[in-house]
Amino acid sequence: MSKRFLITGASRGIGRAIANKLATPGRELLLHGRDQEALVEVFTEVETAGARPSILLCDLTQPSEIEEMVQKMGSEPLHALINNAGIAVVKPLGEIPLEDWQSAVDVNITAPFLLTQKLAPLMPEGATIVNILSVAAKTGFPEWSSYSMCKFALEGFSQSVREELRPLGIRVVNVYPSATATEIWDDIEGRWPRDKMLPAEEVAEAVAYALARPTSVLVENISVGRQSGNL
Repeated sequence: MSKRFLITGASRGIGRAIANKLATPGRELLLHGRDQEALVEVFTEVETAGARPSILLCDLTQPSEIEEMVQKMGSEPLHALINNAGIAVVKPLGEIPLEDWQSAVDVNITAPFLLTQKLAPLMPEGATIVNILSVAAKTGFPEWSSYSMCKFALEGFSQSVREELRPLGIRVVNVYPSATATEIWDDIEGRWPRDKMLPAEEVAEAVAYALARPTSVLVENISVGRQSGNL
């Protein structure tokens, strides 16, 4: 039986790299994002590799849209939920608008909660939930309070849900990339040495590794790249 995976934030960066890495013949990939044009490009890439893609447009700041997306997915078994979508608010503490803070919470924390809550019942024994965290889930950095708070919160959520779902045979795996060279840096002020950052493909390799492990092999936390120092 072919497997069915949902990848959030699949239109660019780490999500796009994950989609391409997991695109094997016959596998069904549900590609979530907000940019339809970019998702069509990813759709073509993974279809060329033999996968069976579909596009799910959804604004993760809106619970009603998340509910609609879940309904569109239907009731077929889901073998992997990859919570990758995220936004970064990088500003001094005193300059963070409340609406930016709330949007970060909505996308980085509430959306993974809602998707896990609604989709776990569709996941058979041996299925896996992968949460893309960050080195910022372990260490705080100046002006990254919003992003780090979200990743610390998702870390706690992941650890609790892992224990809750373990008896059902559903694994929860956390992946902790260091700074990764993606388009997210286009929206962050400052000069960032992307040439020294982790390629998105290495994060995708870690996700593929986690999904390929037999259920008897304990894989819960995967760190990718440098896990200390400056972003």
